[in-house]
Amino acid sequence: MPSVATPTIPPTQTAITQHAGGELKVTNDVPVAEVGAGWLLVRNETVALNPCDFKMAMRFPTPGLLDGVDFAGTVVNTGPDPSHGFNVGDRVFGCVPGNKQDDPESGSFCQFVKVEAIYAWKIPDEMSFETASALCAACIVTIGLTMHQCFKMAVTPERLTDGKPRGTVLVYGGSSSVGLVAIQLLKICGYEIITTCSPSNFELVKQYGADVVFDYHSPTCAADIKKYTKNGLKYVIDPFGEASTLTLCYNAIGRAGGIYCALEHYQESLCTRKTVKHHFIMGPSVNGRGVILPEPYGVAPDPELHEWSKEFYSVIQGLINDGSLKPLPIRRVEGSFEGILKGLDILKNKQVSGAKLIVPLA
Repeated sequence: MPSVATPTIPPTQTAITQHAGGELKVTNDVPVAEVGAGWLLVRNETVALNPCDFKMAMRFPTPGLLDGVDFAGTVVNTGPDPSHGFNVGDRVFGCVPGNKQDDPESGSFCQFVKVEAIYAWKIPDEMSFETASALCAACIVTIGLTMHQCFKMAVTPERLTDGKPRGTVLVYGGSSSVGLVAIQLLKICGYEIITTCSPSNFELVKQYGADVVFDYHSPTCAADIKKYTKNGLKYVIDPFGEASTLTLCYNAIGRAGGIYCALEHYQESLCTRKTVKHHFIMGPSVNGRGVILPEPYGVAPDPELHEWSKEFYSVIQGLINDGSLKPLPIRRVEGSFEGILKGLDILKNKQVSGAKLIVPLA
């Protein structure tokens, strides 16, 4: 079957790429990727910004790589075998690995994004591109992986007929983007959610499903959580992996121990409790093909994870379609590609809370 494509795809595009020392710059004349069977080419409309967008370039500087993970746009090429159910003109969003050592064409901060079809979600007709970006695709993937790999939880919606949750999870930093997504997805799957944040964001995290909120500035925060859980907390998600956040989370876990899952690399020397298992999640590993990076960021291929990821994406599409997942509050950054660089500086300087930075590219 011949490739289905529009005649308006240019050979080159504008993108954010790495330069010497990992410095991110707006770059012109970057080749537009050609897509094979099972892949889509998407004309990018909006992008959401994530801390990994600047952190990976700083940690693993490789000139020429494309930056960015989240995207939302319109399919312009379905590849040579469009049996995947997508058509030219479909509106989609998702995330792709950015700064990918083994694929310089992978990244979302460009005018035309290549994405494997099984890792794209369709945008409901009534939803805008910006709203789709505010669902935070990379955060959804990271939390799904956390539930599946760290906690061995089924990522399936759960209706609580007896009023009893499946369990209790502490989400540290609930007002962060990944925190708000974690609260939602865990709540949908039937768990009680404890979270921490500043008092100014207490109402926000409750609106997204948190059951109990503690002030992480309080010197008794960990003790208060331990008291509330009757010294029985088992599951903890720490988006930051800093010494202070790890210590608080460890001190909140109950007497019998549990599982600590960090979304940033942490100091293993601080993990002193033998009854607490600790994990580090790399979102780009979701496709099961591994991540080519030095330890501890590298991930070996996992065929089982690849099969699970397809089921997971299908479940999430259902939650998007029925409105179960809520978009995060949007903080728009204007300026197109220059706006991306401005937004990344905002993230670096920790000048955003309780909102998702979204950059329109049109």
